[in-house]
Amino acid sequence: MSTGPYPTLMSPIKVGHTVLRNRVIMGGMHTRVEFAENAGERLAGFYGARARGGVGLIITGGYSPNAAGGYDADGPFLMTKDQAADLEQVTEVVHAAGAKICLQISHTGRSARHEGLVAPSEIRSPISRFTPRALSHDDIIQTIDDFANCARLARNAGFDGVEIIGSGGYLLSEFTTRRANIRDDIWGGSVENRHRLPVEIVRRIRAEQGAGFLITYRIGAADLVEDGQTGAEIDQLAAALTGAGVDLFTGYVGWHESRIPTVAYPVPRAAFTYAINRLKRGLSVPVAACNRINTPQVADDILSRGEADMVYMSRPFLADADFVAKARDGRADAINTCIACNQLCLDHIMTDREAGCLVNPAAARETQFDETPAARPRKIAVIGGGPAGLSCATTAAARGHDVTLFEAADHIGGQINLACHVPGKTEYNELLRYYRTRLDTTGVTLRTGRTADAETIAGQGFDAVVVASGSLPRQPSLPGLAGDARVVMYDDLLAGRVTAGPRVAIMGMGGIGFDVAKFLLIPGELATDPEAFQSYYGLDTSVQQAGGLLETPVPAQGPHHQVTMLQRKPGRPGASLGVSTGWIGRSTLQQYGVDMLTGVTYSHLDAAGLHIEQGEKTAVVALDTLVICTGQDPHPVAVQSGLPVHLIGGARSAAELDAARAIDEGYRLGLQL
Repeated sequence: MSTGPYPTLMSPIKVGHTVLRNRVIMGGMHTRVEFAENAGERLAGFYGARARGGVGLIITGGYSPNAAGGYDADGPFLMTKDQAADLEQVTEVVHAAGAKICLQISHTGRSARHEGLVAPSEIRSPISRFTPRALSHDDIIQTIDDFANCARLARNAGFDGVEIIGSGGYLLSEFTTRRANIRDDIWGGSVENRHRLPVEIVRRIRAEQGAGFLITYRIGAADLVEDGQTGAEIDQLAAALTGAGVDLFTGYVGWHESRIPTVAYPVPRAAFTYAINRLKRGLSVPVAACNRINTPQVADDILSRGEADMVYMSRPFLADADFVAKARDGRADAINTCIACNQLCLDHIMTDREAGCLVNPAAARETQFDETPAARPRKIAVIGGGPAGLSCATTAAARGHDVTLFEAADHIGGQINLACHVPGKTEYNELLRYYRTRLDTTGVTLRTGRTADAETIAGQGFDAVVVASGSLPRQPSLPGLAGDARVVMYDDLLAGRVTAGPRVAIMGMGGIGFDVAKFLLIPGELATDPEAFQSYYGLDTSVQQAGGLLETPVPAQGPHHQVTMLQRKPGRPGASLGVSTGWIGRSTLQQYGVDMLTGVTYSHLDAAGLHIEQGEKTAVVALDTLVICTGQDPHPVAVQSGLPVHLIGGARSAAELDAARAIDEGYRLGLQL
């Protein structure tokens, strides 16, 4: 057992014939860096940084064993000899840093986004535009050959093993369930037949690669879809796979087509360890826990309780490459924690863009930024302690500049503090904790309660000024709004300076509008208490039922407010919300009875309520409170002339402003100063 603040997490573990230096797995995730012209070099920079940061085992993003299995028709994820040769630089840099690395083999089955997709049966996924072709017997035999060839190429490229994706609604998990497999040959029907393909693939790879080659299997511990596997069937599959040669099971919950959130911020930390713990009890090989594990304390607690043998974390390593080293050295407060926003990772991948990270602009771009010390340290004033100012101030100070940060409030964070009040977004407190620590470690001089202006800045010897003073809520020009006590701005409501009456209308259906509705309606414990979350979504924590779902979920408690949301644009409510998170907010608020009106033209406000038009119809929305969420305007400050002045974040442009853009702008300027 290791010593230190997280002894179980940092203790070595034997997996198969391989000893890993700790129990932390950097889980597989695509970045779409694979599409870059210099993909091998950038991937080496990405994975190499995490290996140097102390992780025990790295799993790459998924590579397809054949053309049909790729996520995209023209993606670079087909494993070929040339692809393997390009990845040799990745394995070399990872091994040089003392970590192990496995290539993830991923056949997407009916979840693929191209017309050549295949599946056990000709059943279309509810999230796909295409109906798959059912694999013939000969196709299946060829697929086994393709998986074996992919493992062979991985070994030739220097990988220590492979992770086989058998979860998420991808091909192998499709074969295991009656939801997607209605075959009547040796590959369908009985449980044994439905399990045959993944078992034969593992048996073939083990026979060809021998005992020293790591075989990990990403197993669905709870499918969270109708007609998914029962716990007994999952146990039977795991036992057969162990006999075939699996060294380690990395857990997973849900299919991509499930209507239950599994990785976004509305999910409490470690909400699904019940499924991993249940699976682990019947196995002789290690099992890794998964889903919403984002701090070393949460990870160590899971392991210390014996609920899993390892932890599988993906996005936390986008947020901080040095996660493990900081935890090992007792510097957990310095970890840049994943807040599960999905904004630049999953949302970008799902819309064909390179992945990034809201809290870490350098994620997957390690070779593109120069963080070396400044050639000529300067004295810099940064005005505004919101995300843009914090990012710029700490980045510049880390490079040797003498930085003073002025913040008008008595605390840092700006509008991040408002987000912390929204159910599910309490994770933003981790971002505030990170910046508080970073201000100290980089030596920034912090002056809170100080409104900086030209007089404040004058005579202090500053060489440059950064204005990051943020933005102010915009009030629309509408008859009846001015002076009406029922009209409140979103920031006053979220900050607790005002309260809302029983009937609330929210003007604006962007991210802030949805946050306000959640603040008014959703119990905070739904996103922080695993039991409340499990009850709300009807999860069978024993996994006795098919898919791990109860027949009758617990209904939502009655809300304290009657809420109507209004949007000028026609079409889907909240269309600008994130691809991977917007549906969660919409469906939850609809369950709480929110009325969402789109294509609205506002007329005026009077004693009867808010008068609106929808096409040819007119209506009056009766209300006790009208919350304004209709955008923001820059809030710049005047500073001494004659000094170089840089505007970032909301002070530069409040249009489409979010924390991701603010932090990125601050980081880039901090490197340029």
